[in-house]
Amino acid sequence: MMQEKKDNIKVGVVIPCYKVKKTVGDVINNIPANVHKIICVNDASPDGIKDVLETIAHNNERVIIINHDKNQGVGGAVKSGYREAISHNLDVVVKIDADGQMNPKFIPSLIEPILLGRADYTKGNRFFDIESVRPMPVVRLLGNAGLSFFSKLSTGYWSLFDPTNGYTAINVAVLKYLPLSKLSNRYFFETDLLFRLSTVRAKVMDIPMQAFYGEEKSNLNSFQALLTFPFLHLRNFSKRILYNYFFRNFSIASVNLVIGIILVVFGGWYGIYNWTQSFLANTTTPAGVVMLAALPIILGSQALLNFLSFDIYNEPNEPISNHISNNINLSVFRE
Repeated sequence: MMQEKKDNIKVGVVIPCYKVKKTVGDVINNIPANVHKIICVNDASPDGIKDVLETIAHNNERVIIINHDKNQGVGGAVKSGYREAISHNLDVVVKIDADGQMNPKFIPSLIEPILLGRADYTKGNRFFDIESVRPMPVVRLLGNAGLSFFSKLSTGYWSLFDPTNGYTAINVAVLKYLPLSKLSNRYFFETDLLFRLSTVRAKVMDIPMQAFYGEEKSNLNSFQALLTFPFLHLRNFSKRILYNYFFRNFSIASVNLVIGIILVVFGGWYGIYNWTQSFLANTTTPAGVVMLAALPIILGSQALLNFLSFDIYNEPNEPISNHISNNINLSVFRE
């Protein structure tokens, strides 16, 4: 059932702050005047940013400051901001970093699909324009390509790219349905959020935009991410398959997945076992045995490909909340 439509839309911005004392002021100053609240979360930053934020808040009544006594990570900071946004009855919340790499002028582009009821969640995509990614470091470029593939598997949003892009906007009506306490507190937060959105069948949309790379250094430990992210993706992939194809629904895709796994595992085991026996006996593996191993693998692979095809086309394409009027005046956000 659709919620009552509203004419006075309240948009908020959440800014996680950690070691960004030099740049956070410019980011806040460039946020459009039509944004209702700017929620800055000081994640126990050691650079004295608390005093900077208090000075800014004194001169800008839109600014709300949340101070963490202990560092909780970027995900933990954003979750604190989200909870604050819910308490202020905001309708749409944008998350933007404070390092100056995300231009606030893109806020209208992020929130417009949500205000028009075309998406529940939007995120930036720095890879839409090939020319715009030239300044991006090669390591980050390759890393994003790999992470995007794993993210597609674990979240089911096959049309999305640049999963680690933290420039996002979400409909608060959808945000209230998500178990914030279960989301990752660290740099896996954005992908973990996408996974949770997929479990409620939320519509997610990529918004093309540029990123700006200055002298800022990422706090993400690439080696640690390499060791932990694949396991986190595997965990979310397993949960998503169980939730969407067995617990909440059971379809021909579920059958293809089960049969495919059984046939591939059996064919692989049967082939390896008989090849090993023939090798130890120094004899040639009979053609019939080879066929008995190959045929299940071929049929099983076909079944798994059918499941993958179904999963790709099963990506959510309808917003689960469409309570904002399509006739809302967006000109104030396009200034």
